[in-house]
Amino acid sequence: MGDSLAVLLAELREDEALALVRGSLEGGADPLSLVEELRQGMTEVGRRFEAGEYFLSELIMSAEIFKEAVEIIGPHLQGGSGADKGSIVLGTVKGDIHDIGKNIVSTLLRCEGYEVHDLGVDVEPAAFVRKLEETGARLLALSGLLTLAFDSMKETVAAVAEAGLRERVRVILGGGPVNERVVEYAGADAFGEDAAQAVRLANRYLGA
Repeated sequence: MGDSLAVLLAELREDEALALVRGSLEGGADPLSLVEELRQGMTEVGRRFEAGEYFLSELIMSAEIFKEAVEIIGPHLQGGSGADKGSIVLGTVKGDIHDIGKNIVSTLLRCEGYEVHDLGVDVEPAAFVRKLEETGARLLALSGLLTLAFDSMKETVAAVAEAGLRERVRVILGGGPVNERVVEYAGADAFGEDAAQAVRLANRYLGA
């Protein structure tokens, strides 16, 4: 039995990983389950990077393999319409620069037909508010991997409320340590345990 998709990605075995994605789809595999395996592989890449086992070149290569794999999976996710389902503002909150999870969610939401405005990392609350006002987006997705991000999430939700946007904008959170208590603390609406759940939340809140 061959290695899993997560292992192939983590070990940067590009050709084998992409071949497994194609073969799995042809065999009727659930596209979201493949994305979840890719996420697990990227998580391992991130661990190796932080441990000093991988360097920037490996990080870049893994992101490229992930991107190519999602491009193959994308058409199987869209449900056929290809229509623009609406706008979403997304970013990693102030004080946090982790972006692997955010990038996976951003890519997957685009595959689902959403217009994603990714503001990057270390984003100030005011920047999120400006983009919400500019785009009219009804969903804000905040990412953070550090516990200090919780206060930034809370500040961002408060800024959205102060701008008079909270009634029309749903706020979802994501990141390893995020749970229901963090949602309550920040004043958000929900959290996604993984990228696939983030898409399900987007579909729920935007009526897709």
